Amino acid sequence: MKKILFASSALVAVAAAGTAQASEPIKLSVGGYMEQWAGVADQDVGESKNAFQSDTEVHFSGKTTLDNGIEVGAKIELEGETSSDQIDEQYLYINGGFGEVRLGKDDSAADSMGFTAPSVGPVGVNDGDLTNWVDAYLIDTVPSSGDQKRFTYYSPNISGFQLGFSYADDSGSNNNDTATDGDNILSAGINYQGEFDGIALGFSATGENQGEGNWYGLGATVGFGNFVVGTSWGHIEDDYAQGENSRTGDDTDAFDVGVSYAMDAATVSLTYGYAEYGNRDIDSSSDGVDLSGTGEVSTVDLGMSYALGAGVAWKSSIFWFDDESDNAAIADNDGYGAVTGIALTF
Repeated sequence: MKKILFASSALVAVAAAGTAQASEPIKLSVGGYMEQWAGVADQDVGESKNAFQSDTEVHFSGKTTLDNGIEVGAKIELEGETSSDQIDEQYLYINGGFGEVRLGKDDSAADSMGFTAPSVGPVGVNDGDLTNWVDAYLIDTVPSSGDQKRFTYYSPNISGFQLGFSYADDSGSNNNDTATDGDNILSAGINYQGEFDGIALGFSATGENQGEGNWYGLGATVGFGNFVVGTSWGHIEDDYAQGENSRTGDDTDAFDVGVSYAMDAATVSLTYGYAEYGNRDIDSSSDGVDLSGTGEVSTVDLGMSYALGAGVAWKSSIFWFDDESDNAAIADNDGYGAVTGIALTF
């Protein structure tokens, strides 16, 4: 597929709107987060990953409003620690009555618009940090392609409904400006958020195509009083994001379900996740055991978050998992663990 200048009309509209000298110049503001965790875990296969973990990003953002009311801005996310890509996301956006256009390295529309079960602890069961502590298949009901250089469009919110679409011309261009041999990535989503008589409802349908395969999924949340209940389901075709020489397997199905309860400064959550995976392709476990294969995994996470002050939260998780694989080297790996730490937002 040839590169298509989807954003040309929006850019022309901005250029033709008049000079921007009367608007305020863009000034960058600084934000971000820092998370520091300490935990202990026990598992049957491989060495337990009893360790400290951390995740830190510094965000730079700025915007200006042109004379015609159109907002133009930029966002840059700097990784606090990494062995590869120092810049996480970097994109500009154009926001107006037509919706929002983004150009640059960013998550796909499907990734941004998908709803999953509530989870407030540092581990979680769905695309969380479980594999930072144990060797297990990572459940993910919204397994999008991550940060890629792409075009994304979000429609205006109309009666609670919003549409999104993303296009990346080359999945290999994530860390290489000259890559030309990756797959086109098409991503789309629709979600709804509304409130009726004190009940908050959310629904999402998302999907993505990469290579010869697709993934697609559904998510829903219901909030009432201090409770939030949610669930999501995702299906990954065996050839999604697989190159010509990649190993083949079976499709993957996953789901999660959970509930959270907020009381003053504290919120607790209980979440369960399950996946029947068909193409687990991981090089090795913490002690060099090959983990590739098919199987099924279940995970439970009890999470807690307590606001200590503005931008300061103490979070903890107690988790359990059971991963049954057809790989004779590991067969059945199960275990449990506990993680606690401080999360800062600024």
